[in-house]
Amino acid sequence: MQHTFDKLLKDIKKCQTCAAFLPNAPKPIVSVSPESKILVIGQAPGTKVHESDIPFNDKSGENLRDWLGVTKAQFYDTKLFGIVPMGFCFPGSNPKGGDLPPRKECAPQWHNALFSEMPKVELVLLIGQYAQKYYLGKSMKKNLTETVKYGYEYLPKYFPLVHPSPLNFRWQAKNPWFKTDVLPMLQKKVEQITHN
Repeated sequence: MQHTFDKLLKDIKKCQTCAAFLPNAPKPIVSVSPESKILVIGQAPGTKVHESDIPFNDKSGENLRDWLGVTKAQFYDTKLFGIVPMGFCFPGSNPKGGDLPPRKECAPQWHNALFSEMPKVELVLLIGQYAQKYYLGKSMKKNLTETVKYGYEYLPKYFPLVHPSPLNFRWQAKNPWFKTDVLPMLQKKVEQITHN
């Protein structure tokens, strides 16, 4: 199994599918192993992550680790966490601000093959609307806020979250239940899984 997984990761790292549409040479960023217990499905690498080749190596990552109640060492231990974005490469900057959406080619091309080699995953964190639309489909609520608020309905498999970007501070201020209700539930689940 390890040989298949290693080959798959090498193939992902060499992927050129979106080369013509990217601002930089393709640099797919994933952090996984067949042992991963919690799968983090994010959006796409930002500029800082693209430069460092380390997923969530930015303020969003700090916020996410805080939400999960884990250390940096735990978060980057692939026996605990697998980190796979919807789009594996930095998609470019949006002239209107922020980054462009993740490329749509990555998930259909690689996710199923990758996840079929990860039999120990107990929980999938769906971060942001792109991951939620792809994996929850019609079972999503009327918007991201409702989907996150009633995220417990998707357990035991999925746990939807808002993006941990510092730009989402207004959303968090408007939705205090996220910190009082959702995060304690998330931290409890993560603790149960990581301490097994």
